[in-house]
Amino acid sequence: MGNCILRPSFQVVSVTLALALLCCSVASSATAVRNDRPLIAALRSDLASYVSKRRSLEHISAVSLAVSVRGKPTIVVAAGTVSSAPHSANVGPTSLFQIGSNTKAFTAALILNLEAQHKLRITDRLGKWLPQYTAWKNVTIRQLLNMTSGIPTYDNDPAFQRRWAANPYRDYSAAELIAAVYPKNGRAKFEPGWYYSNTAYILSELIIKRASGLSYADALQKYFVAPLHLRDVYYDANQLPQPIARRVVSGYFASDDADNKYLAPLFGKDTKNFTLSWAQSAGGIVATPVALVPWFRALYEGSAMPARQRIELMQLVSQKAGKPISGVTAREPRGFGLGVAQAILPAVGAAWMYEGMTLGYRVLHVWLPKSDAVIVMATNSQPRAKDNGLGSDLMMHVYQTLRAYRAL
Repeated sequence: MGNCILRPSFQVVSVTLALALLCCSVASSATAVRNDRPLIAALRSDLASYVSKRRSLEHISAVSLAVSVRGKPTIVVAAGTVSSAPHSANVGPTSLFQIGSNTKAFTAALILNLEAQHKLRITDRLGKWLPQYTAWKNVTIRQLLNMTSGIPTYDNDPAFQRRWAANPYRDYSAAELIAAVYPKNGRAKFEPGWYYSNTAYILSELIIKRASGLSYADALQKYFVAPLHLRDVYYDANQLPQPIARRVVSGYFASDDADNKYLAPLFGKDTKNFTLSWAQSAGGIVATPVALVPWFRALYEGSAMPARQRIELMQLVSQKAGKPISGVTAREPRGFGLGVAQAILPAVGAAWMYEGMTLGYRVLHVWLPKSDAVIVMATNSQPRAKDNGLGSDLMMHVYQTLRAYRAL
């Protein structure tokens, strides 16, 4: 999710930092907030420094961060400015971001809840649920979710990219997305390995609908949003209602990476009002970083699913070869589960994480089991892959600050 484009000229918005911060938690107290003030100031400095240092390279003007360590108040810090786009405002704790492929964890968790209710099994083959896709009939649901299906991703298809760039407000159906890469002769050639595929998650969305009788939006509401009391987590298959859409910060697509070659007409544009129907269950949720904190706690260690299904969620395959691995190592630094991933991060070491991207947004979450910590950070651009410093730069500084202030 979130590749980029050719390199026209880009006018960087000048930035004057306007900082906003908030401490919030059901269990917070005046003493806890007062004691956290030096840490908050240091984290705010990390974010301000990141925006100042990398605003030209990454074309960013907004960053938001939420940090939660069990038993302590959740800390939310945001740094940003008014952008050149109409109706935008300084970024703050209630500002919304497109979370990109972090949506995949919701999709995988829906599948696993349906399995727990004996409505499907992740060993089921695609032919059982979606017989219309005969070329892929032997692919299992597990293979869809852990990216070992061999099914290509529609968003890298040149014809699809041309249509998308010509009209970024078009409402796509799931069937249209899948059709972009479905083999015209009805026969598919599969090679063993690990291949990132948004198509696999759109197929998973259709399976959720068949097995549950619910739309993807209604399934999210029933299984997670309502029972987990998630606030500021929103999904619409095309366009969000205006009161919610107005809270989404402006986002900018600013990369000349070759795999988005045909999206060149979108370079440098504010993407906040583009349709998210191109992403749907593969990347269509918007949220605040602080709203994602209880979700990732519930996902990794709470009530989002039964224990048996959590084991399945966290069973990894190598992102090199697609074969099962027990965990990441120096030789296998990246592993993928069912909509979640484990990687070795600079300064941090092995961590459960995912960086989701759409055209104009990046959201990175990290879960550190030993510290029982959840860190979620978001920013409002998609730069070239080699210029992306969210995980390698900002995450490193935030982690070091948390360690320095003994928050971890």
